[in-house]
Amino acid sequence: MSKFFGGRSDSESSSDSESSSDEEVQVQQKKPQRLTAAAILFSDDEGDDKRVVRSAKEKRYEALYTLIKQIRNSKKIKDFNKMLTTYEELLKAFDKAKPVIAKEEGGVTPRFFLRILVEMEDLINETWEDSVGRKNMSKVNGKSLGALRQKLRKYLRENHDDDIAKFRENPEAEDDDAEEVVEEDASGDEEGDGFRAKSEEKEIAPRKVKKASPDGEDEDSDDWMSENETDSSSDEELITTSVYTRDMFLKKAVDPEKEAKKIEKKEEKSKEREMRKKEREQIKAADGDSEDEGGDGWEVVDRTATKVAMFAKDAEITNDLVIKKLAEIMAARGKKKTNRKEQIELLTELANIGQEHELGPGIHMKIKFAIIAALFDYNPKLSDAMKPDSWEKCMKGVDELLDLLEEQGENITSGEHILEESEQLDEPPYKIRGCFLTSVERLDEEFVKVLKGCDAHSNEYVDRLKDEPKVVEILEKADKLVQKSGSASEVCRVYLKRIEHVYFKFDPEVLDQKAGKLEAGKETSQDVMDKFCKYIYSKDSTDRLRTRAILCHIYHHAIHDSWYAARDLMLMSHLQDSVHHSDPVTQILYNRTMVQLGLCGFRHAAIKDAHNALLDIQLGGRSKELIAQGLLPQRQHERILRSSEQEKIEKARQMPFHMHINLELLECVYLVSAMLIEIPYLSAHEYDARRRMISKSYYQQLRSSERQALVGPPESMREHVVAASKAMRNGDWRKARDFIINEKMNGKVWDLFYDADSVRAMLSRKIQEESLRTYLFTYSNVYDSISIPILAELFELEVNNVHALVSKMIINEELMASMDQPSQCVVMHRSEPSRLQSIALQLSDKVSQLVENNERLLEQRGQGGWQNRGWEN
Repeated sequence: MSKFFGGRSDSESSSDSESSSDEEVQVQQKKPQRLTAAAILFSDDEGDDKRVVRSAKEKRYEALYTLIKQIRNSKKIKDFNKMLTTYEELLKAFDKAKPVIAKEEGGVTPRFFLRILVEMEDLINETWEDSVGRKNMSKVNGKSLGALRQKLRKYLRENHDDDIAKFRENPEAEDDDAEEVVEEDASGDEEGDGFRAKSEEKEIAPRKVKKASPDGEDEDSDDWMSENETDSSSDEELITTSVYTRDMFLKKAVDPEKEAKKIEKKEEKSKEREMRKKEREQIKAADGDSEDEGGDGWEVVDRTATKVAMFAKDAEITNDLVIKKLAEIMAARGKKKTNRKEQIELLTELANIGQEHELGPGIHMKIKFAIIAALFDYNPKLSDAMKPDSWEKCMKGVDELLDLLEEQGENITSGEHILEESEQLDEPPYKIRGCFLTSVERLDEEFVKVLKGCDAHSNEYVDRLKDEPKVVEILEKADKLVQKSGSASEVCRVYLKRIEHVYFKFDPEVLDQKAGKLEAGKETSQDVMDKFCKYIYSKDSTDRLRTRAILCHIYHHAIHDSWYAARDLMLMSHLQDSVHHSDPVTQILYNRTMVQLGLCGFRHAAIKDAHNALLDIQLGGRSKELIAQGLLPQRQHERILRSSEQEKIEKARQMPFHMHINLELLECVYLVSAMLIEIPYLSAHEYDARRRMISKSYYQQLRSSERQALVGPPESMREHVVAASKAMRNGDWRKARDFIINEKMNGKVWDLFYDADSVRAMLSRKIQEESLRTYLFTYSNVYDSISIPILAELFELEVNNVHALVSKMIINEELMASMDQPSQCVVMHRSEPSRLQSIALQLSDKVSQLVENNERLLEQRGQGGWQNRGWEN
């Protein structure tokens, strides 16, 4: 026999291994065999494995399963770098499997593949929203997360957009593709790669509870038998040898009986599957109890709480029974597995039953309070807005509750002070625990949330805004009820809620009333505001309500051009000293009120007051945040200042869109006010070393313009103001006016005012006056005397106005001159230093300051001045 076939025979090897295994171990320990290339190539492990012929579908699906498992492992530890690599491999494997999917599945993407894409998308979105956690990631992991998010979104958008949408509609459905492949593998070879597919299928498919068969036997007993048979057959076929033999290279004979048995088992299993599917469909169609039908189907576990059964058919409906049932339903409130929608339905059904059996208004109102509380609790997150249908139900429920209270009048007493033990629901006078005013206030808060939850530029926002008259009507009903039986503090609460729906709305009738055009006896919004606010000023015992009422009152005065009333009320209240102790919502209202006060002052030509009012809001470039009209994007190094929780809280404080103030109008008014103050001041203190800066943001605009290499014609609002400032600095008031008042600026800013023409006329006049002041400051050292009529002609002002302006400058010692009345001239006194003298004075100031600093430094070191150095010795 040749050396190649020199191994021992099977009988010898088996007998030797049974009789003298210890001797063989000793021999092997003494003489280890040399491993040749052939021995490595045809090792015992490979010889022992049974060769399996698999279809293309099985091969491709197994590759996908392996990669999906790796992705899930990466998902558990949030290793996005590994997940990105595996995801790219998964896409390549899926591309290779596409021909198989097109042939076997009809081109339908397998659910297990869609499931892993959805899981990845959810994980990435959740991680991306957690800005703090994302910041704490390693650099590689963070970079991989961004790349993976971008690639996944692009792939889903281009390839599986519709498939993902369908999958999300029913994510708990079975992964049929995976199940079929697993069953085919298991029937063909229980020890093959089918087990891997099976384990993968277990991870993918949702958890199910298996129903017992009617005779108590487990239906998988046949499968266990088949596994034992296949194990025994494989043991017979596989012969373990220490070295390779020629039998390993020969084609093994196939037993036709065994093959026939396998085919029969496959057919039986396919029939069983079909039977199970039919039974499942019958159960779903009948929608009956699964226990009565003794099928072998699957039953999906209902994770929600079981529905509380209503009364039995023959039960007598009494007050006690209904109250007991109400307590049973409300006991589930707030628990983790409570189905909130079902709870609302049960309470509504209970209310209908109570009305049908005429159990009285006491029971009905008690259930109404419970329904309203359940509707408010429907959203698990406080920050989320109600859905439209829930909002409609809630508004209707509160309205019906108030109508019921109004009908019963004095027969019903409700409030939080009534204990449940002392409730009286059977006969009048009824006593019910529950505060309708709290429900009304909560409804008003939900209305604001609903508005903020809509897209501000959509029809949905307009539709929801149409509900405001209904909310105001509900507040009026609550006001009537509180007036009858409520305390002063409750009246103040209702009045403040009504004020918050009035104070920001512009009413033309108020201006007509001022002008005397309105008929006598007609009530305007200003009369309503005066009535409500004065009651709160006198009766309120909490500072918060009074503070908010004052701010709303000032706001209303400001938007209706009552400048002096608004200014005096703000100064008398001293709110600017104490507002920083208030809650954030009141601070936001204060900021908004100051903005409207500044705009009102600007319309009344009180430029300095307008600038002072707007200065704090515009100073840091955070006006958008300060008046709660949006959050500024954070830079990388600032992210630690605002966590995700703080961001959510700040978003909840934002104002609804219909209450927004135009930010460009606000900035333009501030910059124009700063220009009218700063340019004359700059001209007057051109060579002053200690010149102070009035408006920081205005200076920033001027500096950014100076840095530009090529300055073109102005386009934006800021560029128009800068160009006007340069023209005004040179004394060219016409150019300055044309830059500020033109068609582009009218469309962007000035047309947004109520009486735009009067604002433009006022602005043009102020530009003329401040340009005259700038001209006098700049060129006073050139003239010996200036004629007032010539100045009036130059700046197109009346002689009396020019005379008044120059006199005021002389009185305030801004201009060193005197008036010569007969000749109508301004005689200059030549007291201003020349440029050389100004520079010399600056130098002497700086030298003296340097000497002072040096002396102070020596004193701090304990050396004393130069006199104590003892240089003479």
